[in-house]
Amino acid sequence: MAKKHRYEVILYWSEPDGAFIAEVPELPGCAADGDTYQEALAAVEVVIDEWIMTAKELGRKIPKPRGRLIYA
Repeated sequence: MAKKHRYEVILYWSEPDGAFIAEVPELPGCAADGDTYQEALAAVEVVIDEWIMTAKELGRKIPKPRGRLIYA
């Protein structure tokens, strides 16, 4: 089953937090955590939905997914 969101998600282990962190760079402030890689990814899917819903309620622009981002 394909996910409905196509935003890039960056997943990494955070030693200070003691958890996996999932961040969505294209949606400012959109991040979630979990005890496992899978939990963090599932949690960020929910947060993406909430981010988009809140942006719509506030009349803010929702960025279109750009795909893979390149960082220097």
